[in-house]
Amino acid sequence: MALPAALAGRLRLPVVAAPMFLVSGPDLVIAACRAGVLGTFPALNQRTTEGLGEWLHVIEAALTPADAPYGVNLIVHRTNARLAADLAVVVAHRVPVVITSLGAASEVVAAVHSYGGVVFHDVTTAAHARKAAEAGVDGLILVAAGAGGHGGSLSPFALMAEVRRSFGGTILLAGAISSGADVLAARAMGADLAYLGTRFVATAESLASDAYRDQVVTAGAADIVHTASVSTIPANFLRRSLELAGLDPDAPAGPVDLGHLTRPSQADAKAWRDIWSAGHGVAGIDAVLPVADLVDRLSREYDAARVRLLAEG
Repeated sequence: MALPAALAGRLRLPVVAAPMFLVSGPDLVIAACRAGVLGTFPALNQRTTEGLGEWLHVIEAALTPADAPYGVNLIVHRTNARLAADLAVVVAHRVPVVITSLGAASEVVAAVHSYGGVVFHDVTTAAHARKAAEAGVDGLILVAAGAGGHGGSLSPFALMAEVRRSFGGTILLAGAISSGADVLAARAMGADLAYLGTRFVATAESLASDAYRDQVVTAGAADIVHTASVSTIPANFLRRSLELAGLDPDAPAGPVDLGHLTRPSQADAKAWRDIWSAGHGVAGIDAVLPVADLVDRLSREYDAARVRLLAEG
């Protein structure tokens, strides 16, 4: 496993609980890290930079060196007016892992590297991967077809093959990963870590509402709609939540406005609160579990899949 020194030997499973807008908070991060997987959250889930610092204090006070590290997601785009201030807080707290989105900036990488932190950047194409590698990131998150939220459209097999050909750093794979067997499959494809978002929506510690969790549990892959009707940028959402909000799941794409992600209005925030993102991985989710129980289950499934493959091989 090609993991940075900051992560080597500190994970029970090669799993990241992905940062999810309005879903990932301190409770989820702490529970994930205590269970032995990398817990993360978006900086913009806290509505102010001061609040971000408060969350970091809470997380740091709850974790010990025996727990897995944690990470923060930063939107690196010119529309994010908070980037410089949030990055300063991240550096001051020496956040172990920083996940960057919507732009790989060498100055952000340098700031995180200055204290020994690790930078992973999410990409949906090989071209984006090359640009991120040039910026000096330590790892690439390949967001493949079936991922929740603003996911990619490429097959994980194709995306992995293209990126691994030219990138020797850590690779994380995202897209419809819900079980321990899925995690092992990602590893077999060449990923160092599996990146799970939707599976962690349906946990007791997530900030998701009970209705959101219930829809994730009861939905199948066919209930996920890739649409631009929520924030002008195509993303995967639960069809039922769109219908209940009075939106047309099959509406044509409008003009792209990345500002919806970095400076959301009250209407945007309400949209993401009431219209729920999820990926094709809902097909493998059958219960809402405490994070500790979920990671135990993933571990059992992972080990069972390894034993089954060895026995059949």
